[in-house]
Amino acid sequence: MAVKIRLQRHGKKNFAFFHIVVADARAPRDGRFIEQLGSYNPNTNPATITLNSERALAWLKMGAQPTLVTRRILSYEGVLLRKHLEGGIEKGALTQEQADQKWNAWKAQRDAKIAAKKEGIVKDAASKAKAALEAEKKVNTERAEALAKKAEELAEAERKAAEEAAAAKAAEEVGAEAGAEEAPAEA
Repeated sequence: MAVKIRLQRHGKKNFAFFHIVVADARAPRDGRFIEQLGSYNPNTNPATITLNSERALAWLKMGAQPTLVTRRILSYEGVLLRKHLEGGIEKGALTQEQADQKWNAWKAQRDAKIAAKKEGIVKDAASKAKAALEAEKKVNTERAEALAKKAEELAEAERKAAEEAAAAKAAEEVGAEAGAEEAPAEA
């Protein structure tokens, strides 16, 4: 029986997540499986992977073949490196201490890379929010200036209208006084 370590699709359309399972190669993709090793969610940034690495390593030693994507996941989690180091220990090329030292160094490097990526994502989001805030402030100041200019134009128009009304009233008064002076002269 050929055994594969592969992904089993779950989730809804365009928002899938996967279970990492050990299954018979002849079984359907989402069908029967022998053991569930973990899950993989590519929808988060960075992708969320939970894996029982001890069981995955045991299945690899028994001869289970990972598919391309699960091979990448196992490599990302360090399962393939541990299998490689244990093979070196069995052959006598490494001691257990040397293998542990290499494993710890790799794990520290990987954890630092993941932390840097998460920090970069947070900084990028903060910079985008800051840029959006600056753009919004700029738009708000432009709007405030436009409103102030419009209010100034309205005040100017009201002042001109008041001056014209005052001039018209003064002209009427002058006209009325002139008319009053002409009326007794005619009489």
